[in-house]
Amino acid sequence: MTRYTPLLALLLAPFAANAQGPAITSWLQNTTITGQYYVQSNPTPINNNIVANVQTVQYSTSWVYVSTHGIPTYITGPYLDGNPSIASDQNAIFRFPLSPQPNTGTPTSTVPANIGVFINGVALFDYRDGVSWRNASGTEQGGPIPGPPGDGVWNRDAIVAELTGFDCAKGHPAMGNYHHHQNPSAFDLDLNVISTICSTYDADGLYIIDSTVHSPLLGFAYDGYPIYGAYGYLNTNGTGGIVRMKSSYQLRNITVRTHYADGSDVTDGPPVSTTYPLGRYREDYEYIAHPNDPDYLDEHNGRFCITPEYPNGTYAYFCTVDAGWNSAYPYVIGPTFYGIVSASEVTSINEPTTVYNAPSGMSEQDFGQLRFSLYPNPSSEFVMVQAGNMVTDNLSVKVFDASGRMIQQTQIYQGSTLAYIDTRTMYDGIYFAEISNGDHKEVLKFVVAH
Repeated sequence: MTRYTPLLALLLAPFAANAQGPAITSWLQNTTITGQYYVQSNPTPINNNIVANVQTVQYSTSWVYVSTHGIPTYITGPYLDGNPSIASDQNAIFRFPLSPQPNTGTPTSTVPANIGVFINGVALFDYRDGVSWRNASGTEQGGPIPGPPGDGVWNRDAIVAELTGFDCAKGHPAMGNYHHHQNPSAFDLDLNVISTICSTYDADGLYIIDSTVHSPLLGFAYDGYPIYGAYGYLNTNGTGGIVRMKSSYQLRNITVRTHYADGSDVTDGPPVSTTYPLGRYREDYEYIAHPNDPDYLDEHNGRFCITPEYPNGTYAYFCTVDAGWNSAYPYVIGPTFYGIVSASEVTSINEPTTVYNAPSGMSEQDFGQLRFSLYPNPSSEFVMVQAGNMVTDNLSVKVFDASGRMIQQTQIYQGSTLAYIDTRTMYDGIYFAEISNGDHKEVLKFVVAH
């Protein structure tokens, strides 16, 4: 593995606090929009009256403090695996280092709990769901399964085992703590759609995968390094075009679970079968280095590279997906961190800080990069207006009839990508949807035909 010296890391670290670098400026701040959720058998969202995204950002010379309720602006739920929980108020303060440091010693393993925070204040968990194989009983135990814990040797992968338990945005709660284990983009926007949850309980996610542009900065890991989406520059120096970032982990060629990839003889797990398929457990994977392929990531699922927010370079993690845009192990971070884990949830701020107030509005260039689309068109019941990139400011969506009369108004909220237009009470004909941030606008035409 390539390691970078502390001096180089300091020279190329994220911008210092007084420069208000990405660790300070990237959070989606909101004090008015509240979250919504679905319950099973009711495809009408319910307002939870909890303020969404991040409420305040404060920074000192060494730290940034992010206050959030842990609720996104996109609709959460339901969870069709029987999970009775709903996304609830976390009322948390997270502290992240402004100058993250590489770990030159033994890497720190990720844990089955918060290992990072997305820029909308939602938690990131690692690959696991707390369940592992228990050899003595020949069953999976732990996590939500009553009884004794598993052996902790063959650890179950949440993305594989709990597919039916994720909502449209690929998230779910653990005792109310709503979180993502994986790329936070809606299931129905993947090239290969593996879940139909969005068909009944439609929602979106934090962003939409776009193979033509560098993915946006999505959050920060507990070692302070940034997390990006699925696509980046081919070369670490920012050249070579846009490519999908690839995991260097692959499934092992095994039929029994008796040894780890490094040859260690361990407590047996279940043989590979249709009930316990290859990939159900983290230990089913092995790391294969690709030293001549810069688009393959290291064992932590990241690399040192230039990104749009870090023109001088930074270590960065990427949300890995396969060619069908389905989540690919280890998904975001792991199974170990690259840097020294120093971020944490704190109960209070005990040092002088400066409050960062995010500016409102966006440039014409940023607005143009949102690349709006509208569907279905023609429509008989509803129309969805979707932004094709990260929405960092609330957008107004006004609907006009052919005579220029405004007949409906809604919004695309920061940290989401969708707005819904109800066309059931509209007459057949031509209509126009005007999307605007106050300074710039785009108009899309659509047809209503009942």
